[in-house]
Parts: sequence; C-alpha cells; structure tokens
Amino acid sequence: MHYFQAPNRILNTIFFIILVFFSHPIYTPTYYFPLYNLYIKVPRRQKTEKMLPYQTLDEAALVLERNLTLAEKLWYNYSADKSDFLLYSHNIFFLCLVFSLAPLPYAFIELSKSEDMAKFKVQTKINRSFSDMFKCYKAVMKKFIVVVGPLQIVSFPTVKWVGIHTSLPLPSFWEVSSQLVVYFLIEDYTNYWLHRLLHSKWGYEKIHYVHHEYSAPIGFAAPYAHWAEILILGIPTFLGPLMIPCHIITLCLWTILRHVEAIQTHSGYEFPWSPTKFIPFYVGAEYHDYHHYVGGQSQSNFASVFTYCDRIYGTDRGYHHHKQALNKLKGM
Repeated sequence: MHYFQAPNRILNTIFFIILVFFSHPIYTPTYYFPLYNLYIKVPRRQKTEKMLPYQTLDEAALVLERNLTLAEKLWYNYSADKSDFLLYSHNIFFLCLVFSLAPLPYAFIELSKSEDMAKFKVQTKINRSFSDMFKCYKAVMKKFIVVVGPLQIVSFPTVKWVGIHTSLPLPSFWEVSSQLVVYFLIEDYTNYWLHRLLHSKWGYEKIHYVHHEYSAPIGFAAPYAHWAEILILGIPTFLGPLMIPCHIITLCLWTILRHVEAIQTHSGYEFPWSPTKFIPFYVGAEYHDYHHYVGGQSQSNFASVFTYCDRIYGTDRGYHHHKQALNKLKGM
C-alpha cells in the first residue's frame, strides 16, 4: 500500500508536525553552520578559546566569589574546551551505556535458571534464551542509531533556546533532586495519556503493537518500540527539562534514571528488597508486567512511574481484579 494512503494518515500527520516544528528559524542552516564550526573546529583552537566564560579556575572562583568545589573543578577541567553540542551529545552515549549494562543482572538471573530467583519472576512459565535477548538488544540499538541519535542532533537548538546550560556554578544537590522529582511527575502524567492514546485501535495496530510483542517483558525490551512511539513517548521525557531548564549534568542524570527505571519495570522480576519499594505509588515490575500480559486488549496499568493516574482515572481495576482472583486461587 502506498505510504500516503488512508491507513497511514495519522502517522504521516505526526511526522509532518515534527517536520514543521523543526522548520522553525532556529533549525535553519544559518544555525547549523556555526554549530558545525563549534563541533568540528573547537579541538583545533583549544588553547585559545574556551566554551566556558572563564579562562582559568582562579577567574571562575573570583567571579563566583567563593572557592570552587571539587566537582566544579573536575567539571571545568573536563568541559572547558568542549563545545556545548559535544557535551549535549554525551546523552546518547549514556543512553547506550545504560541500556547495555542495566539489564544485564536480570539477564544473568534469567539465563541461570536459578530456583532461588525463580520465585521472584512474575511470569514463571515464559523463559527467554540468550538469542532472544541479543535479538532484542540489536533491534533497540539500531533504533537508537537511526532514530534517537539524529533526534539528539536536531534537538540541540531547542536545548540551547530553553536555557539548558553547561557553565559554572554546578547545581546544588537539592536543586538537582527537586528538578528530578518534577521531571518524573511531568513525565509520568503526560506519558500516561499518550500511552492511553497508543492503546486506541489505530494507535495499537499501527504503532504500539511492536512494544507488546513481548507479552512477558525483559529489561532489554524497555525501549523496544516502533520508531513513531520512540518519538511520541520522547515528548514526556523532554517536557520536564523544556519547562524547567537545568544544567547539562542534571539532564544526563535524568536520562540515566528514567531509562534505569524503565528497564526495572520491564525486567519481569519483582524483588521484595528493591529500594523502589520505599517510593510511594511506584509502578514496579509486577504492576507493569500485567499490562504486557493482557496485551492489546489492555485498558489497565498505563502508568510509567507512579500509579496515581491509574488510580484516579480508574484504569487499574482490571489489575486489582486479577490480583484478587489469584489470591483466591492461592487460598484454595
């Protein structure tokens, strides 16, 4: 069927909106030519021009009217001769690194077939082989390279425009913590509604079905999705920093924590000693696993981080009925 025929019109509309957004004047070549100069030429002029507004550590301390912390000295030494674009590009590196490493403990547990760990597995009847996991890993890495990588490049002007910065001083612990909490709340609420939209008949059949190919999810399958879903659900992730700009270190930390959380909820294992048990209304692996277990018919457990939206809007009833039925069977 031709790309522009009826079944794909909504998908084409989404793609068109993205193109229109990036046709804004800040995305024109007049912006990217200086960007190219920054990214390519900075290494050649490191000795004469620095991206930070301070020429030396002493000058930075003088302007800030205090001694620099150890973290600030380390950051200055690392970032002073790097362009903002290059520092922002670290995000994709951390994303790939987290995705490659964070699911490994769950993968080792799955492949070991340990009886001691089997009692913590949510769907005990389904086991994944190494080839299954590696196939998923390759598919996701391909999407990161083809979709996420270019998206990081084209989003850089927006990052600069909203005020995400790389300079000193570094944010305090409380500033970083409060921003991360707000980012999680914003992401969770907007992700909830977009996730529900993807479970509409058209959204599921054309886009979201890819993610639900894993009815028993694994850590590597957390970002396994259609390219359009990656773009759509990338909006809630970026919306927090867009509304409340932060330091680039906070942005990288936010990227890491969000993907670690997604990997944990897709792990397929619910451990009673997990630190996330102390987080109020946290989703957890068992809660999200039910959403995958039901699949395309699921109108339950849409939450990505916290369960309060499901509770407020009544989309957790199926899950609670399911748990009650299981508890009755166990009591017999």
